[in-house]
Amino acid sequence: MDHIKTFTANSAEILGDVLTGIYLHGSAAMGCYNPDKSDIDLLIVTETKPDDDMKRRFMDMVIAADRDIPAKGTELSVVQRKYCDPFVYPTPFELHYSRMHTQWYKDAPDDYISKMNGTDKDLAAHFTILRSRGICLYGLPINEVFGEVPDEAYMDSLLYDIADAADDIEGSTMYYTLNLARVLAYRREKLILSKKEGGEWALDNIPERYAPLIRAALLEYTESADMHYDPALARSYTEYMLGSIDMTP
Repeated sequence: MDHIKTFTANSAEILGDVLTGIYLHGSAAMGCYNPDKSDIDLLIVTETKPDDDMKRRFMDMVIAADRDIPAKGTELSVVQRKYCDPFVYPTPFELHYSRMHTQWYKDAPDDYISKMNGTDKDLAAHFTILRSRGICLYGLPINEVFGEVPDEAYMDSLLYDIADAADDIEGSTMYYTLNLARVLAYRREKLILSKKEGGEWALDNIPERYAPLIRAALLEYTESADMHYDPALARSYTEYMLGSIDMTP
């Protein structure tokens, strides 16, 4: 993807000697990227904490670059290398961006730079996927930067991501249908799967009555099909999956 190459080159120029590496994870690294449904997931690792001026120049570039990326755009986090190995959980981050934050940055960039940092449980899942199937776009190899993520941290991160499934399944049916599937696949078999692979795994491993829901979610995810879901089936599926997963870390 040309925009990833441009983003990588521009990031390297702005971050300079502070930059350890740029890494691709998520659907684009796992072979199931859909420009209509997916975002581009990136981790940027730095040797030291970028100062506010560097963050501002980096974010100006990110906002400009994100306009050329289809669908959900870019999602990225900037993390210091010292938190990657040995792994720290929940993981501190220096900066985060997704398209939902664009207007905040445009309206109040200094406020965004000041407040967009902290810790993020999701990074345990991102690091695990990156170690398993990620791509190094620039800098040091993945195995030299990212240490092992303990199983309990990865599982807690996965559970955190599906914590609202029962409340949100009807509004985000495709997302939770496939995410619940890949979480159960990890719980049962320690498989690290994409959403697409999670759905395919579920078709072979959970009761047949849920197959129409899963197939519909896969069609929406892979082919951008306009699907109409049975809300009662979606709620039943969510109840079954959450019970099967066991939400205890």
